[in-house]
Amino acid sequence: MIVSLKLPRFGMTMEEATVVKWYRQPGEGFKTGEPLYEIETEKVTTTVEAPCDGRLLAIVATADTIVDVGSVVCKIET
Repeated sequence: MIVSLKLPRFGMTMEEATVVKWYRQPGEGFKTGEPLYEIETEKVTTTVEAPCDGRLLAIVATADTIVDVGSVVCKIET
C-alpha cells in the first residue's frame, strides 16, 4: 500500500519545521523506528522515525525546505 507521510507536530506551538536531511533515498527500505529524516524547529532539531516497515518511494520535501505541520513530506510503500 502507498502511504503519504505527513510532518508530525512535536509541540503545542509547532507550526512548521525545516527538513534538514534525509537518512534514506528513494528505493531504500527501512524498519519501524529507524530514522527517516531530520527536522529543525525554532526550539529543537530532531529525527523523525519510520512508523512502520517499508520502502521510501518519493521525497516530497527536500532538504532545506520549510514544511507546515500536516504537510506531506514523503511517500512510502508499506
